[in-house]
Amino acid sequence: MTQTPKSSTAPPPGHDPAPGAPTMPSVPPQPVRPATPTPPAAGPRRTAFAEGFDQLRAAATTEPGRLRIIGALLALFVVAFGAVAAWQMTERATAADDVLHRSQPLPSAAADIYGSLADANTAATSGYLAGLQEKHAMREGYERDIRTAASKLVTAAANSEPGSTSANTIAELSRLLPQYKGLVETARANNRQGYPVGGAYLRAANEMMQQKMLPAAEKLHQTENQRLRDDYADAKSFPWAAAGLGILALAALAWAQHRNYQRTNRVLNHGLVTATAASTVVLLWLAVGHTVARAGLTDSYDHGVRSLNVLHEARIASLTARSDENLNLVRRGADTRTLDDDTVVDAYEWGYDQEIEQLGKALVRAEGLADDTAGKKPVQDANGFMKVWKDRHGLARADNDSGNYQAARDRVIGAAKEPTSVCFDNIDKALAAALKHEQNEFKQAASDGRDSLAGLPTGAAVLAVLGAAGAVLGIGRRLSEYR
Repeated sequence: MTQTPKSSTAPPPGHDPAPGAPTMPSVPPQPVRPATPTPPAAGPRRTAFAEGFDQLRAAATTEPGRLRIIGALLALFVVAFGAVAAWQMTERATAADDVLHRSQPLPSAAADIYGSLADANTAATSGYLAGLQEKHAMREGYERDIRTAASKLVTAAANSEPGSTSANTIAELSRLLPQYKGLVETARANNRQGYPVGGAYLRAANEMMQQKMLPAAEKLHQTENQRLRDDYADAKSFPWAAAGLGILALAALAWAQHRNYQRTNRVLNHGLVTATAASTVVLLWLAVGHTVARAGLTDSYDHGVRSLNVLHEARIASLTARSDENLNLVRRGADTRTLDDDTVVDAYEWGYDQEIEQLGKALVRAEGLADDTAGKKPVQDANGFMKVWKDRHGLARADNDSGNYQAARDRVIGAAKEPTSVCFDNIDKALAAALKHEQNEFKQAASDGRDSLAGLPTGAAVLAVLGAAGAVLGIGRRLSEYR
């Protein structure tokens, strides 16, 4: 029998359900909620700079606000002027001090290294020529030159920058110096025993000196001279940034005082006048101090450094000429040189002529650069001794060319009445006196230039603070009238 499923359909309205029939629960109606409105999209967030600018623009619409802005800008200009002036003058004072205590002493040390090496080579050849008759003073002079060169190399190494070209050159010279000394000692020992091979060792030592050591010393001198010129350029360059800010600060202060006069009919504002006076003092101090420093440094270069360089050239030419003169007798014409016109000449005799010519030219230039009698006198003496040397060398050359080797040797190393060695020694002493005088001239002029900058950086900073305070107080005085 099929059962019919019960319908869950509720009876139509108006009809009651049959007794016992199940009833469906009634669901109360749900209230309709209104739709939540969507918030508008947020705009880009304003930056602090933009908000500050708006506030500044709003403040500029009132006179107190404008005064506050003017006061802040005046203080900023004056402080910036003082700070830049102190910074730039500190740099120039440091460069001037480097010129005096670091940059110039290093080229001088390099020139001393060159001179000591060349002098040692000259003494070694002179000692070889003397043989068993070598005097103790001659030997001691050679040893002194070697010690001086070694000492100057240590000093130069301590003042050079690690890894620089100068440091590498100094290391190379330090390596070659003991090798050179060993060759000289071997030549000396063989010569004293009468072995001709000693001449070959001396020639090897001379070639090492002429082809490796002296060019390295000259390179060191040129490198340090370039650094000296760079320091001079840094010390003498005009502080344009500081000067420009100073003029800008004074113009702003003048405008502020003119504006104050137009609005208040008051001629002076004590605070602004103080700021103007402080800025004017700094600007004038800057201009005058730098001008005096530049003049002193220029004088130290023109009448100090340039003279020293020419005198070093003269001394090097003198030493090289003396070495060539000695080696001409040691080698006895074994070394020749072919000139451009195919003429064959003795290499060392030709070298002597070239170096004597260079010595004469250097002495003429040195005399022209000397600015007083004390500087000219030793140069003139050296020039006179050089002329006598040329005459005596001509006599020695004539003896050697005629086969009278002993007479030529005596005219060169001192056995004759008037040897060329005396002329060389007199030239060396005169050049040493001239170098000492010019070194003192340099130190005096460079010290004067450096000292003219003393106190300027500190003074500029202090006066700038004073000027900024005056500007703020001057504007503050006007602001108090609005309270």
